[in-house]
Amino acid sequence: MKIALFGTSADPPTSGHQAIIEWLSQHYDRVVVWSADNPFKSHQTPLEHRVAMLQLLIANINSPRHNISLEQQLSSLRTLETVEKVKQSWGEDTELTLVVGSDLLTQLPRWYRVADLLQQVQLLVVPRPGYPIEHSQLQALENLGAKIAIASLTGPPVSSTAFRESGDPQTLTPSVIDYIHQQHLYKCQDVSPKSLQIR
Repeated sequence: MKIALFGTSADPPTSGHQAIIEWLSQHYDRVVVWSADNPFKSHQTPLEHRVAMLQLLIANINSPRHNISLEQQLSSLRTLETVEKVKQSWGEDTELTLVVGSDLLTQLPRWYRVADLLQQVQLLVVPRPGYPIEHSQLQALENLGAKIAIASLTGPPVSSTAFRESGDPQTLTPSVIDYIHQQHLYKCQDVSPKSLQIR
């Protein structure tokens, strides 16, 4: 079985995340998703909210193969520990592909025991607008033992960071927007158009 592993900070999950997960579901036997704290980032929203938003995002994906699952118990600060948990659940013979955006290529060599991690997974890089894939980045990872493929999908030009900074709802799905309003998440959502009207 070929499993795609897609961990994301999901702060918040965007339509870009949804497009990637949907694409993976068409190319792998199973897509395993989880939300995690990234030790290289500061997170604005508690993990339980990010997990809930990710669950809503996945629920809105129409996957004929029904092969997408949110497996939050796999979440770890260290991806190597996540991979060990996956092997315990699905067996040592499972072919694992770790999915990362091209924005993480410079960060990857600093991950915990990265050489050990790259021995156990294949790496699928999803191109992201604004983060060109440099040959030197791929070479550095290959020198650490990485087996790399580039996805034939380019993520949409949306990002969680852009939403947090500008509050553009076009980057999110309706169910995630509703959840953000219900839970009063993200400061940029606290200012409603009505409050800006001159009285």
